[in-house]
Amino acid sequence: MKSLWIAEVHGGGLDGKEVLLRGWIHRTRGSKSIRFVVLRDSTGTVQCVLKRAVIGDDNFEEISAALIESSVELSGQVIPTDREHGYEIMVKDVKIVGPVNPQRPFPITESAMKQADGGETEFLLDNRHLYLRTGRMTKMLKIRSTIFGAVHSYFRDRDFTEYQAPNFVAGAVEGGSTLFEVPYFGKKAYLTQSWQLYAEAAMPALERLYTLAPSFRAEKSRTRRHLTEFWHAEMEIAWADNEDVMSHGEGLVRHIARTLLEQRSEELESLGRDINTIQKYAESHYPRIRYDDAVEMLQSKGVEIEWGQDLDFSKEKILTEDFEVPHFLTHYPKVAKPFYHRQDPEDPKYVLCHDLLAPEGYGEIIGGGERTWSESEILQRIDEEGTPREPYEFYIDIRRYGGVPHGGFGLGVDRVCAWLAGADHIRETIPFPRDSRRVTP
Repeated sequence: MKSLWIAEVHGGGLDGKEVLLRGWIHRTRGSKSIRFVVLRDSTGTVQCVLKRAVIGDDNFEEISAALIESSVELSGQVIPTDREHGYEIMVKDVKIVGPVNPQRPFPITESAMKQADGGETEFLLDNRHLYLRTGRMTKMLKIRSTIFGAVHSYFRDRDFTEYQAPNFVAGAVEGGSTLFEVPYFGKKAYLTQSWQLYAEAAMPALERLYTLAPSFRAEKSRTRRHLTEFWHAEMEIAWADNEDVMSHGEGLVRHIARTLLEQRSEELESLGRDINTIQKYAESHYPRIRYDDAVEMLQSKGVEIEWGQDLDFSKEKILTEDFEVPHFLTHYPKVAKPFYHRQDPEDPKYVLCHDLLAPEGYGEIIGGGERTWSESEILQRIDEEGTPREPYEFYIDIRRYGGVPHGGFGLGVDRVCAWLAGADHIRETIPFPRDSRRVTP
């Protein structure tokens, strides 16, 4: 007999049928003659009723001794009931596949979960390999998978080509202070902060390209928004300006929200997320404000900020209080951004860039803009910053041989997942989080 998923049982149409199920014991209780086992697999849970008179003394004693998270295989009849989901299994045969040693019972108990705040206790982080089995993490990982799929479908449906770049690099994208330095056969190399520079090299060949890949930032920030290893959805497009790039950023985020509503509404609601809020993110237009306007808004709220400063999370959070949907922050001062952001031809004090800030206090989820695309401008910008030209010779070459207007963005997938799922901490959204304090398990 072919085994079924538990979700197939709850799907209906199997009343009175014999089924084979495989999974793990989620809860168990009973007496000397009857046992109630809640079986879990990746699709859900179902109550299974095991009677000594039906399965025999040996099987009954074995299942009665089986601890939580023991893996089992059982067969029985699907019976409609007024209990949760409307079905239970009257078991006729059971087999313990992977028993749990009574000397080392499963450590993720209900009391441990009650003490945790969104998976934040060190105990749960130390036992992450087991915490993944909890219902909350299972739902979060399914939401994460759907977001990854939505990124791919958005770009592929629009004729973008997926393109990979190296993880070992010689130069910085965001800044030297956040680079992970690694030994490389007697030389110095770094873990990549972004796919961007190498994407620009392929832009004249592919014109529309994207990636989903890890990036690395040696940030010591201990906030609910930062990881040292995170997943980046990045795109680059030829013959595009800042407005073109923003339209794709907005389109991608709205597409992700729509896809979650279509495929993961049940998981979102079980995590306490308001579906109407996600609907709003999927349907609304995202407003744009300039950096200067943002500074005025902050100053009117009593925030100390000088023109030319980058906006950290504390300021982003205040800005998002005035918006119910994501909004773009554009035209940062040139002094606040790296050399690859193109100067605004109408006012060279600014660059043609943008951040997309998520509401509800989540802050930046996209950073992008128009690139400095002519050879003379890129050399001027590099020299202004005092950056050595040598590590970027390949990047300069892109401008020497047929440079064209182009742009792109990077979206932090983990942050988007945390925001749309309503997670308290970004660590909830990734199987094995890496931050400044943790590299295990």
